[in-house]
Amino acid sequence: MILGLVGWIVVGIIIGFIASKIVNLRGDDPRLSISVAAVGAIAAAALYSIIAGASVTAWNPWSILFAAIGGVVCVVTWHAVRSRYISRERYVPRRSY
Repeated sequence: MILGLVGWIVVGIIIGFIASKIVNLRGDDPRLSISVAAVGAIAAAALYSIIAGASVTAWNPWSILFAAIGGVVCVVTWHAVRSRYISRERYVPRRSY
């Protein structure tokens, strides 16, 4: 059971790292993308385990696949929501008075 959870978290971290490099939002912390993907991966794989009736086992390929899909969906959703609130203007540091 523990190895299955660790596998889901690792898949979420890898997906989050890749997504943070592909979708580059100015001013967004890449650690946030990685954590959002890890949470999405855990949620999707747990949902798969509940729906399929499969127990959490070490390296179940289907649950790992659903973890990857859940991580991607959460990161894409996060970046879509976040991109509406991030300024696209060039950042100019404030000068002292």
